[in-house]
Amino acid sequence: MKVVCPGSYDPITMGHLDVIARSVRLFDEVVVAVVHNPKKSGRFDPKVRADLIRRSLDEDERTRGAKNVTIDTVAGGLLVDYCTSIGAPAVVKGLRSGTDFAYELPMALMNKHLSELETIFVPGNPEYEHVSSSLIKEVHSGGGDITGLVPDAVLSALNASR
Repeated sequence: MKVVCPGSYDPITMGHLDVIARSVRLFDEVVVAVVHNPKKSGRFDPKVRADLIRRSLDEDERTRGAKNVTIDTVAGGLLVDYCTSIGAPAVVKGLRSGTDFAYELPMALMNKHLSELETIFVPGNPEYEHVSSSLIKEVHSGGGDITGLVPDAVLSALNASR
């Protein structure tokens, strides 16, 4: 089955990478879709985010050389329309907590209503339960150490953009 792992990935974190790696292991084809979210202010351009994802996948032993994963950027519109256009019947979403579930469930139900798009929820790795892209940017901007919470490629990019 072909699935989409959508997200703003600004930037990709180890939690994101864990969900993608598990998806690569479980599904025939995985599309990591960098989606523009107008509710979030972007630190990196979507094309830079896609490049950071590619570099992060290449760094991780679970995804290095994987032939069943691609990266795409989505420039607006509904996720259901994007998934339909590429022939993906499902999306995979990682959940860190009940708060994530409360946020994601209404979207999953609307996607199902609009197009029969299924949402597969994957419990996040407890090691990264406290990690979000927003928090990573905030901590890094304040001079905090985010080593081990983001892939090395992301850490380098964040340090270069200071």
